[in-house]
Amino acid sequence: MEIPNRPRRLRQNQIIRDLISETRINTKKMIQPYFISEKGTQRFEIGSMPGIFRDPEDKFLELFKPDFEMGINKIMLFGVVSTKDGGGSFADHKDNPIIRVVQTLKEHYGDNIFVAADVCLCEYTDTGHCGIVEGDYVDNDSTLKRLGDMAVALAKAGADCVGPSDMMDNRVGYIRGELEDKGYKNTIIMAYTAKYASNYYGPFRDAADSAPKFGDRKSYQMDFRNKMETLRELKLDIEEGADIVMVKPSLAYLDIIHIFKEHSPVPVAAYNVSGEYSMVKLMVRENMAVEKDIVLENLTAIFRAGADMILTYHLRDIFKNRWHHA
Repeated sequence: MEIPNRPRRLRQNQIIRDLISETRINTKKMIQPYFISEKGTQRFEIGSMPGIFRDPEDKFLELFKPDFEMGINKIMLFGVVSTKDGGGSFADHKDNPIIRVVQTLKEHYGDNIFVAADVCLCEYTDTGHCGIVEGDYVDNDSTLKRLGDMAVALAKAGADCVGPSDMMDNRVGYIRGELEDKGYKNTIIMAYTAKYASNYYGPFRDAADSAPKFGDRKSYQMDFRNKMETLRELKLDIEEGADIVMVKPSLAYLDIIHIFKEHSPVPVAAYNVSGEYSMVKLMVRENMAVEKDIVLENLTAIFRAGADMILTYHLRDIFKNRWHHA
């Protein structure tokens, strides 16, 4: 049978498939998140996120060393603290474990490590909300000052990058102004530009002890039914001084990543979130998937959609098992 066009010619074997592959996994474009608990606590594996831990700040340098030696040199830090109040006062306190770990890491590794830190109040408020609650509503404008204070404290500690994840209006502009005024002109802002009110965050809230004590976050995080609204958020964050823009979650929002890539003049990050990670672990545990194969498929899909970088809890497993060399 004469068939002049046979696409299968280019799928015959692995060498040919690798030769023509359009999208490749690149660990240099991945960031590993870490949860940091207070001094004197014990390392604790998060039940809903197998292989991910709360690491005590006074032991983190030692615990992180094997990861750094494997190749992990880009990280995002989240705090887990017991001191919580209505104003999130511990967010910029000198004893905040994130501030201490940032200082320690930069003193030890210098420019050999990229340290980003989350800027949000949900880990520090007694309400579990991402801002200051007045009545039963999260107040936008009073929250901005606390976010600015937190960002400046992290920049002062040496953070290369701050990641405002709260979704308050004008938080990027306010933080950029505070950083400029305080002399931290080179601090990168990685804005959570399209952060959806998603059902994929449950394991993270276990890890960070940051679940809201009442209501939900739908009055500030984005409605997952909306797509074009992201262009407004993108335009605002770039005008306000964001250096990197992020889509979160990723796998259910590949179309949003694609829109960002088409319209953003700055790099696009995607957060492969806790629920996406935990679903993979569950499938593997139940013998429904081969872990390497499904992890690489998911991350390839995110890069293929247009992400320039990915925050993923899978990065340690990728290095440990050398999946990126497969």
